[in-house]
Amino acid sequence: MIFQLLAGNIGLLAFVLITLALIFSLTFHEFGHAKMASLIGDDTAEKAGRLTLNPIPHIHPVGLLLVLLIGFGFARPVPADPRKFNTRWGTLLVAAAGPGMNLLLAFVVINCYALGLRLDFAPFQNEVAYFFFTFLALINLLLMLFNLLPLGPLDGSYILPYVLPKAIARRYIELNYRFGGLVFLGLIALHFVGVPVLETIWRIGEVMLGVVLVL
Repeated sequence: MIFQLLAGNIGLLAFVLITLALIFSLTFHEFGHAKMASLIGDDTAEKAGRLTLNPIPHIHPVGLLLVLLIGFGFARPVPADPRKFNTRWGTLLVAAAGPGMNLLLAFVVINCYALGLRLDFAPFQNEVAYFFFTFLALINLLLMLFNLLPLGPLDGSYILPYVLPKAIARRYIELNYRFGGLVFLGLIALHFVGVPVLETIWRIGEVMLGVVLVL
């Protein structure tokens, strides 16, 4: 997916813009986790220097490189201590805060860009601005969708047990602990043998982009 974008008319500039958009999006995702943990009584992330919008503590170089090369990767996980949460919904809230931050960013970015176009704001009236703001909004929607998959260590695996009956939730947690990572890797492997797993998430993100655009 990334290589298809780079094959367009913007070339090297596209690579720079994509990298900046990914760093920005991953940083806000991890900050969302850290901020929510802080709000419900857990200072673990703050003590670890993760309650910040500085991308350096959040970005994992290998994880970022994988996103650029093959369309998926990872940032540094935010540490949390559930024993410090002041609510029984703490794990759910912290897990949902990352994807929630991405959804909020997508909404703000695409609508601010649309508003700038309506107001005939000069810096927005070019192909580069269109590419950057559209991609920035879209990558945040993709991060949200990807992280909501209830597999392995993804945020969705911490959210799903809260919406399942207790007995099923316990069984799911057990199975995900044992096999979730393997199933997740299997989905990625399917992508490389031609099954459009990541492309499907991309297309869903494109549809959602039209939904969050309200201006």
